[in-house]
Amino acid sequence: MPDTTQRFVSRLTRNTLALILAGGRGSRLQDLTKWRSKPAVPFGGKFRIVDFPLSNCINSGIRRIGVLTQYKSHSLILHIQKGWGFLRGEFGEFVELWPAQQRVTETSWYTGTADAVFQNLDIIRAHNPDYILILAGDHVYKMDYGAMIAQHVESGADMTVGCLEVDLVKAREFGVMTADEDSRVRRFAEKPAQPDAIPGRPGFALASMGIYVFNRGFLFEQLIKDADRPDSSHDFGKDIIPAIIDKYRVIAYPFRDVRSGEQAYWRDVGTVDAFWQANLELIGITPPLNLYDASWPIWTYQEQLPPAKFVFDDEDRRGMAVDSMVSGGCIISGAVVRHSLLFSNVRVNSYAYVQDSVILPDVDVGRNCRLRYAVIDRGCRLPEGLIIGQDAAQDRARGFHVTEGGVTLVTPEMLHQEPSYVR
Repeated sequence: MPDTTQRFVSRLTRNTLALILAGGRGSRLQDLTKWRSKPAVPFGGKFRIVDFPLSNCINSGIRRIGVLTQYKSHSLILHIQKGWGFLRGEFGEFVELWPAQQRVTETSWYTGTADAVFQNLDIIRAHNPDYILILAGDHVYKMDYGAMIAQHVESGADMTVGCLEVDLVKAREFGVMTADEDSRVRRFAEKPAQPDAIPGRPGFALASMGIYVFNRGFLFEQLIKDADRPDSSHDFGKDIIPAIIDKYRVIAYPFRDVRSGEQAYWRDVGTVDAFWQANLELIGITPPLNLYDASWPIWTYQEQLPPAKFVFDDEDRRGMAVDSMVSGGCIISGAVVRHSLLFSNVRVNSYAYVQDSVILPDVDVGRNCRLRYAVIDRGCRLPEGLIIGQDAAQDRARGFHVTEGGVTLVTPEMLHQEPSYVR
């Protein structure tokens, strides 16, 4: 029997316009976002965070995508221009960049997530979608949006909210909802001090992923109403959802693995500790995020680079990496790398030792350096003999950022070096 459900979902996704909100600053990532927006932060050895929602769209059959940019977007724009120009405009496929351009007033940039979409209503109307999928550009996960859109249509929803279960402590950082047995959202609170627990699941709350599906006309109507409210912060979580849940049909869509039924992988790498941990998770034997899944590839732009190289095999000078991921263009020259992730074009020089660290592209680790529990930003040139991650007080005295979890972040400016042009 043919899979009619898949064809049904495909028709829906073809009539969907995805909007990726990629203008966020991500200030909790400290100096990692000093020169780039959070969606442009490198992740996983060769990707950037924005590649994950973009790849989810392509793999879900959604090939009309707008990327809304604002904060320090130069590297994000360059990345998307280089890596996401393969769609064919003559087939109605595109990834368009929508920078904040004061389309509604001459004095206001995007003031909230809802306002970012409202200021582009004329562009959305021109594309004439049936459904609008709104995504955050700064989360790492793999998700088939087609199933969510199908439930949205089948349930007769005006709006559908992607959600996941989080413990009550973490829930304070999210929009928290309460849904009835029919998955209809009855209450919603943005970052509540005392989140409501899920009935029958004490200790856990139902949190919004910042993923929304709207019927086109309904979205237009609500955005226009919200724009006219002087007391609104023009945000989906703070303003739009609380204003509509009593009068309209808002449905919660749980994010689960289709095979196991368990909650699927999702990470908000919003702090340096979370960024470090999520990257190092990838090097495990069976990582929670499988980057080797050919059925759901993560697309990106990467320079054409030679394979990684490991040189010297002397007893005290052996180029080697163990329990690590090493990207193209790297040279491990008589150094030891353990349980670490190296992005492209990293050179680790003789007698250096790198452990439990995340090294972003174009870093040069000098001879006899010792790194542990470190995140090294793009373009750093670590001087010979530098020790990082062994003495937090010493690291702070040098001007490095040390997190609550004991991870040391180093950027070129902390080393009194010029930051990389392409951040």
